[in-house]
Amino acid sequence: MLFRAGSVELSSKAPRMTGWTTHTGRAAALRLSNVDTDQLIPARFMSTPRAEGYGRFLLHDTDAHLPEGTTILVAGPNFGSGSSREAAVYALVDFGIRAVIAPSFGDIFAANAVNNGLLPAAIADAPALWDDLPAEIEIDLAAGTLRGPGPGGERRFALDPAQRDKLIHGWDDIDLTAQHGPAIAAFRNDRHANHPWAVPARDQRSGHPTGEDE
Repeated sequence: MLFRAGSVELSSKAPRMTGWTTHTGRAAALRLSNVDTDQLIPARFMSTPRAEGYGRFLLHDTDAHLPEGTTILVAGPNFGSGSSREAAVYALVDFGIRAVIAPSFGDIFAANAVNNGLLPAAIADAPALWDDLPAEIEIDLAAGTLRGPGPGGERRFALDPAQRDKLIHGWDDIDLTAQHGPAIAAFRNDRHANHPWAVPARDQRSGHPTGEDE
């Protein structure tokens, strides 16, 4: 196998994600379409403790090779299709990949990627970059742009605004929901005041109409 283990080390308790706004890194071409999650990490490796790192399993059963130091992957359409295994994202992140550029992504893969700090940048003509790689690419999350080699110069990539916020701030779905804490508490208080019959008996007994921890 041509892949080496990623340099990222993880403790038994994964640290909180760190947000980012720009990244400049070495990009490599993965000249394949419809790369599914079983190709990204074969199922037999998923019993390995995450603390040991999944980077060495990335694309293990394929003939693909990524140059050492690659942080950006440029692939064909329908990247991350197949099963919903989040381990596919772990393998990319543990190898050191910060962004995947492709014309399209599997929906569940893209959501898992963002929740783990990995950018799924959708660019329709991504394969047009292949012949100029490996090369350096600059990514600006806030602007939604990347600048790299080849014709066209700066390109814009598609990304849902909520996903962009999560990547910039290092949030997962729970963190994103927590940003609406005051509105959630106000709704709960109003609900309890105006619809007491709907309040669960447990909350009535606890004496915490706002749902605070006992």
